[in-house]
Amino acid sequence: QVQLVESGGGLVQPGGSLSLSCASSGIIFSIYNMDWYRQAPGKQREFVASISSDGTTNAVYSVKGRFTISRDNAKNMVYLHMKSLKPEDTAVYYCHATYRSSSIYDYWGQGTQVTVSS
Repeated sequence: QVQLVESGGGLVQPGGSLSLSCASSGIIFSIYNMDWYRQAPGKQREFVASISSDGTTNAVYSVKGRFTISRDNAKNMVYLHMKSLKPEDTAVYYCHATYRSSSIYDYWGQGTQVTVSS
């Protein structure tokens, strides 16, 4: 059974920092591309950042320079380190795992709430 479990969300003031974690089980973590997505109230889920199986990273323009994605294959963990947080970063953050071969393997976590407010 595949599980992605996010943690680390919470309430933070504007300009503050927060780190999210995603623990995976039931998959060969090292071969999966890992992403973070977020969904704000009333909005569609949007891509935030990704890290491929070979460690290549990418991020949406609005978070570049503020958010850093990383992974620890030995611990089957992916992280999202967020700094200089803004109220518009408020959303539920989701961990996402994908692997494409002859089939597509695609899994989502349950999400963790991040609220940026004074």
